[in-house]
Amino acid sequence: MGLFDALVKKKSEPSVAERMAAAYDAADRGDYETALSIWTPLAHAGVARAANNIGACFSEGLGVARDAKLAERWLGLAAEGGDSVGQRNLASLYFKGEGVAQDNARALALYRAAAAQGDGPAQDMLSWMLLESDAVTPDYLEARRWAEAAAAQGIAPAMTRLGMIFHNALGVERDAAQAAQWWQRGATRGDADAQAMLGAAYHLGMGVARDAMAAMTWLLRARAGGSPLAPRFFDVVRATLSPADMAEAERRAALPLESAQDSSA
Repeated sequence: MGLFDALVKKKSEPSVAERMAAAYDAADRGDYETALSIWTPLAHAGVARAANNIGACFSEGLGVARDAKLAERWLGLAAEGGDSVGQRNLASLYFKGEGVAQDNARALALYRAAAAQGDGPAQDMLSWMLLESDAVTPDYLEARRWAEAAAAQGIAPAMTRLGMIFHNALGVERDAAQAAQWWQRGATRGDADAQAMLGAAYHLGMGVARDAMAAMTWLLRARAGGSPLAPRFFDVVRATLSPADMAEAERRAALPLESAQDSSA
């Protein structure tokens, strides 16, 4: 083979990015066998995100039988390679303890590593662990910092958590208005617990003006979304509304959430 032929062959070989894109296209079609056939040699070549994707397939049983040990192995390679998604997925494996020994300390360390790289879901989960996990010493200031980082990336549960931080005065002065603002942001992004708390805020006049119609509208959305917080307030608020008002609240609750961006409900 001449030098020119070698250069042409080298130029025609797809890049890592192109091969990863082809694998993602296959996965989107449900063809995980093809996706895995692309990711496997890339992972062996040191592409950490490919190793994560293989681990995720073993974790979820996508194109292969579920195998927690193989998921742990591949996700471990991804995490060691510095892949933030791999670190987060491995953290989730240890946090849940499904098929592997539960290890909250390792989960926390991995979430920290991924969060430090800017991974929004890891920032959200790290915030939750620092605030609510029984296995971790609470750190309200750090929990708020990571919740704010996740919220800045549009993660609705982090916004809801910030509302609870200001509502319950966890490391901050109690601020009902700030709490309501965060619940509003989470609620309009579809978080059912934020919708429930915003409904309660409108019912009680916490940080917002009392508004039974807005309260019921948000509680209806929260109940439809499965929030366990909604039933605490639902019947009390419904008792304050006439049948016509209740019908109007149901009409508003059925509207797309986009309609709530610029209004109370």
